Amino acid sequence: MAKQYTSSFIDKLTYQSNRSVMEVCGSSNVTLREFGCEQSLLSRPDGSASFIQGDTSVLAAVYGPAEVKVSKEIYDRATLEVLIQPKVGLPSVRERSQEQCLRESCEASLLLSLHPRSSLTLILQVLHDDGALLSSFLNAACMALMDAGLPMSCLFCGVTCAIDADGCIITDPTAAQEKKSRALMTFAIDSAEHRVMTSSTKGSFSVHELQQCIAVSQKASEKIFQFYRDSVRRRYSKTL
Repeated sequence: MAKQYTSSFIDKLTYQSNRSVMEVCGSSNVTLREFGCEQSLLSRPDGSASFIQGDTSVLAAVYGPAEVKVSKEIYDRATLEVLIQPKVGLPSVRERSQEQCLRESCEASLLLSLHPRSSLTLILQVLHDDGALLSSFLNAACMALMDAGLPMSCLFCGVTCAIDADGCIITDPTAAQEKKSRALMTFAIDSAEHRVMTSSTKGSFSVHELQQCIAVSQKASEKIFQFYRDSVRRRYSKTL
């Protein structure tokens, strides 16, 4: 089962070996597959986005703020619910773990206190899975939240790293590369300070390898945030 770490634990690791992290950032050649995104493609949700990362494709829809059930009501902030629909069949333990990571990432970014006693629902649909699915979910979720116009303290993105049998780090791996890897890590990075908000890991790895993957993910996040800016700029330059 995938392990999840809090941002405070990650911050301690980064602080303890700041020199090695900076060394990796300066020497690594970070490569990512091509991105593609379309916002407002669904009419019913308050915000929606499709995100394509290589051959991986997902769809995200946001509903709310809306009325919340009394049993789920929180008096000082909005209630966020995340649901993942697999391509076929019913959600499994894997989807539940991904939902938790997505919910914690969104809650760390959204200003939920501005909408007390209300509900927000984020629904994600898998269209095609060719690796780095959780990071695609994170990217699609952020674009959908932006499309819905919800107040956020910062944006976030997802980056997946795989460690192969030789100890090499592969960013944005395909499904075939994930199967051959001995460790798989996905990090949610914020746009303000490029810090790790949440993480999900699977497999065996050392603390040093974890630190290297964090550094590589932070460097890769710069390309994704630049894609966010370019995508939004192109969209609104056509409407203004």
